[in-house]
Amino acid sequence: MQFTQSSLIVGELATGQELRVPVYHLAAKDPSAPKVFLQANVHGAEVQGNAVIFQLMKQLEAMDVRGEITLLPLANPLGINQKSGEFTLGRFDPITGVNWNREYLDHQIDIPNWYSEHCHLSDELLNQAFRLQLIASCQAHLANPWGVTTGKRLAISLQMLAHQADIVIDLHTGPKSCKHLYCPEYAQSSAKFFSIPYSLIMPNSFGGAMDEAAFCPWWELVEYAATQERELNVAVSAFTLELASQERIDMDDAREDALGILAYLSHRGVMADQVAPAVMARYGCLLKDYKKYHSPKGGMVEYLAQPGEPLQANQPLANILRLDCYGTEEELTPLYLEQDCVPILHFASASVYQGTELYKLMTNVFELN
Repeated sequence: MQFTQSSLIVGELATGQELRVPVYHLAAKDPSAPKVFLQANVHGAEVQGNAVIFQLMKQLEAMDVRGEITLLPLANPLGINQKSGEFTLGRFDPITGVNWNREYLDHQIDIPNWYSEHCHLSDELLNQAFRLQLIASCQAHLANPWGVTTGKRLAISLQMLAHQADIVIDLHTGPKSCKHLYCPEYAQSSAKFFSIPYSLIMPNSFGGAMDEAAFCPWWELVEYAATQERELNVAVSAFTLELASQERIDMDDAREDALGILAYLSHRGVMADQVAPAVMARYGCLLKDYKKYHSPKGGMVEYLAQPGEPLQANQPLANILRLDCYGTEEELTPLYLEQDCVPILHFASASVYQGTELYKLMTNVFELN
């Protein structure tokens, strides 16, 4: 089975050209099998997800795929083409300054009222009605007579496609980063399928990202139904995979990550083929224990702690070089943390202001079973 290609119009340029995102699609053989939506490159410099989608397509076309699959590489044409010299700047909308991955719609549906109007439905029909409600909410926002920003139009256009799926996977990378996974608390057991050593376990709270936009409304529905003595399953699982560092393509690494995604999809019955997860140690921490470390002073940074390598308390994290203070105690300042942690990523540049976010680090780390 081969993918068909189409495109999604997500806006227009000042010169009138349409902004289009390529869409690759496999139709479902089995309507009851889970539907999958997977996108990459919402941030311009985060290109490794495109390599993963390439490797996925090569694998899936040789498999017995049962469920519908929709793949969107190059999901943000504006961000991808936002260049300055040799660097890609496409993390923030240049018009509004908002992070491209914080523009998705928080529906804020009145769940009690909605549920009271639909509680007579079977579980299957209830989920169908709720999915249609989410899609209609997106359509209504795009049709706002006052208009929407460029970033909102892009994000909500992507979100409408994602709301049609049961599995939503968003591919990103960090600045200088190891692989890590954002995983909803209710789906924590899913982390064992992906080829990723570190997982951040997320609560049910909306922060603007695609994964939260996909799963939070469903979790809210399940939680409210429980207060009405009805047990529902969360109908949508959504994950953000951080595929190491930005501004890089590694095809071998991409194949490894593609196999991890296939192991999860195999587990969910998206394809008839069996794909075993990689044998590896996996660790997690709660999102509240994922800490940011900000530079106590400006200067030039020597990053000593490496992403993905555990760091013991009071071991060197970084040095700050200040040549304007040469000959004083402040010429080279070592930085330490007072607790064990795992550095996950660090700032890309060695030149920092005071207050720059130098590192993100997992604390209170536990082994995932």
